[in-house]
Amino acid sequence: MTEPALRVATSADRAAIDALMKASTRDLFPAFYDQRQTESSVVHIAQVDPLLIEDGTYFVIEAGGELVACGGWSRRDKLFTGSADQEGRARLLDPATEPARVRAMFVRADWTRRGLGTRILAACEEAAGAEGFTTLSLMATLPGLPLYQRYGFRAHERAQITLPDGVLVDCVAMEKPIAS
Repeated sequence: MTEPALRVATSADRAAIDALMKASTRDLFPAFYDQRQTESSVVHIAQVDPLLIEDGTYFVIEAGGELVACGGWSRRDKLFTGSADQEGRARLLDPATEPARVRAMFVRADWTRRGLGTRILAACEEAAGAEGFTTLSLMATLPGLPLYQRYGFRAHERAQITLPDGVLVDCVAMEKPIAS
């Protein structure tokens, strides 16, 4: 079997990314969230943000012709998808004073624990650092928390986000300095 390949996502990947996000959420969230939270997350969190693809800051990992992981970073103000308070936040961040955002990390359930999330985070860190950012920030859902902690992110606030249907989802705001 060939090594899974990391590449920048294209608009042609949107349907496959959407399917991957939804499958990952359906399969991994029930260990951390109840049925209502999982179902709401499939609808409101597991959705492609086309701006990440247009900006060229979103990565996919492909194995055997299928997408098995995806995730990216953003130079824009939006921290996560799925909450009305994040909509319309496309302002460019100032790399000198604001952190780049890690966004929309998903791994197919049968591909977890193989270093794919770490590969995407390393690509995000390298790309954001090349643009002058010194810090990464993210809003972690509970299934991703162990990955982010292993990668060096530190929690600075527990939060509940309210999804558009009123469902509350526990998350953790995290940051990590970019390695120089």
